[in-house]
Amino acid sequence: MIDLYNPTEEHGALRQMVRDFAEREVGPQAAASDRAEHFNVELFRKLGDLGLLGLTVSEAYGGSGMDAVAAVIVHEELSAQDPGFALAYLAHSMLFANNFYHNANDEQRRRVLPKVCSGQWIAGMGMSEPHAGTDALAMSTSARRDGDDYVLNGAKMWITNGAINDTELGDCFLIYAKTSDNRGRSLSSFLVEKGRPGFRLGQKIKDKLGMRASPTAELVFEDCRIPVTNRLGLEGESTVHMMRNLELERLTLAAMSLGIARRCLEIMNQYATDRHAFGQSIRNFGQIQKYLGDSYAQWRAGRAYVYDTAARLSLESQGNRMDSDGVKLFCATMGKDIADNAIQVLGGYGYVGEYQVERLWRDAKLLEIGGGTLEAHQKNITNDLRRVGVLR
Repeated sequence: MIDLYNPTEEHGALRQMVRDFAEREVGPQAAASDRAEHFNVELFRKLGDLGLLGLTVSEAYGGSGMDAVAAVIVHEELSAQDPGFALAYLAHSMLFANNFYHNANDEQRRRVLPKVCSGQWIAGMGMSEPHAGTDALAMSTSARRDGDDYVLNGAKMWITNGAINDTELGDCFLIYAKTSDNRGRSLSSFLVEKGRPGFRLGQKIKDKLGMRASPTAELVFEDCRIPVTNRLGLEGESTVHMMRNLELERLTLAAMSLGIARRCLEIMNQYATDRHAFGQSIRNFGQIQKYLGDSYAQWRAGRAYVYDTAARLSLESQGNRMDSDGVKLFCATMGKDIADNAIQVLGGYGYVGEYQVERLWRDAKLLEIGGGTLEAHQKNITNDLRRVGVLR
């Protein structure tokens, strides 16, 4: 019988490798990085040594050539220890590397991807703006053709890996910009590297509720000249690029919730055994059993949904939006709720950092907002249900 969660020996080996690495190196630094709002660049580059930074990129360009199931495995295992660190990984490996690989030409791939897959360059993607989030097609950043260049003007907001410290930009970004006023075919995507005149770091966003180990920043473009050779694909076709990559993004964000939920469930399960009140372990009390039983069932349901969707998701084409939205809609709230249950089971101890669950609860909240809000997923699923009609 095929194991849904480790369908091949390669997937099983990948899980064990990432789990060992995460428990040995990611977990021990998580609380300190969260407190300091510090992106652990040295640790991040070790992911390149493990072949994870280009997980879904062809081996021909320095990647590992793996599939959506592998991507889910890595995000689940990293998030069980440090969701903030995992989010920085997602922005680099999924939002940039996977997106770039599928939409760039061979010359662009040869020039950029080996540096990204090795960790020499830290990358991100710019879509959201100060006044355009869920309605991505309302973005105002523009790219005007001028001979052999495009001139970019505008700002991107909430960009993961936008800054690797307080003053230094990330190394390269895939930036979406309007190249026409036609809403349906208005977007084009561009490779923008650090150091280009007119490209600068805006504000680094601090004091976030959670995901504090993941750097978030504003990117500003002021008459920034980008060569035509840095445009991905044809002018105006990047709405398709965006929508295809959103399916993988939402799937891996759901996988992050799985990691958060599993870790919280493990912690509250152990605590419920060790903690005694009124002469017995608190796991014997019905109120605690409700938190444990409900959390386990919710985590198992979400995990099955995520891995089933991953097994059917193609990295080459779009077409599974209903379930990529569905897994994030279900799992984002599931992860936050299980973290909340863990805090309740641990009582006062759950409210402080020693037992990790308060940090995991704070990190979990972002998953109900980033990569598409819950409300956006509900809208998309409702629209797709009208189109599908009969469910099988």
